[in-house]
Amino acid sequence: MSSKAVVAVTIRGQEFRIRTDDEEASLQRVARYLDETMAMVERKTGTVDTLQLALLSALNLARELVELREQGVQTGAFGSGIDPGRIESLIELAESAVEACAVGH
Repeated sequence: MSSKAVVAVTIRGQEFRIRTDDEEASLQRVARYLDETMAMVERKTGTVDTLQLALLSALNLARELVELREQGVQTGAFGSGIDPGRIESLIELAESAVEACAVGH
């Protein structure tokens, strides 16, 4: 049985400690992508409420994921370019961010 490592990532200036089987560098890339997505949503919408920002960002990321999956099905390459571990890491990060925002409200 493998033990999960604890990796600290920073999203929107807040540190989150994530238990993961992924390599730290991979999780850091995912966290940066989420942070960049949240910054873009904040710029485009003017939303400053952290929970709303997290939910709108999650919606944008889910849209991207659905589009990637649909493209994969259409091209017959379903799953070949999508790393399930990275998706799981992104989901964990989003859940952590939403939980932290909910606690703050």
